[in-house]
Amino acid sequence: MDAGRDILLVEDDELIREATRLTLEQRGYRVRTAADGLTGLALFRERHPDVAVLDIMLPGLNGVSLAGRIREESGVPVLLISARNDPVDVVMGLEAGADDYVTKPFDGPVLVARIRSLLRRAAPAAPAEQPARSTRLRFGDLEFCPESLTATRDGKPLALTTTELKLLSEFAAAPGTVLSRDLLLERVWDYAWSGDTRVVDVHVQRLRAKVGRERIETVRGFGYKLRP
Repeated sequence: MDAGRDILLVEDDELIREATRLTLEQRGYRVRTAADGLTGLALFRERHPDVAVLDIMLPGLNGVSLAGRIREESGVPVLLISARNDPVDVVMGLEAGADDYVTKPFDGPVLVARIRSLLRRAAPAAPAEQPARSTRLRFGDLEFCPESLTATRDGKPLALTTTELKLLSEFAAAPGTVLSRDLLLERVWDYAWSGDTRVVDVHVQRLRAKVGRERIETVRGFGYKLRP
């Protein structure tokens, strides 16, 4: 259960901030709030929350910049909320390091479902009863271990986010096979995104920048595949 997990909520609209706080607290979360980006950053550093929920339009330090600062310091899942559904805003937020986004106005249960999904992705895998032999998969200069969820390139460790590791796991499990964006949404984000595949495209681009742009191939009109 997620009850008792710590949520950082940074929202400058008092009504939305308080309504969202109450919704989350009613479901057992501990919520710390801030009304501007700089206060939110200080609170993040002080409290080390399990998830950060950030409005994009914030005074002092906007949500996109705040997401980037958090990502520089931590792998904590970041969820952006915004009254705008402009693809540019969404892409900028995801490229800055956010893991998910929700458009205002949103229903409380939808926000809770997104937070639970982020927590599931961030949760460490349960240890096996008997340690299995580590299997390392090689794809050119890229090496990936599915058991330890570690990756190296040219022998150097790669710092991958939880979402990037999930994506790489899917690609590595079926090298040379085209994986559609909808399939990746279902497996990595584990809920329906109503056909919005921008989140997949942005995270694949971020993964490419780390594992090598030529390693993950775009199959136009279908999806992506990992080159063996």
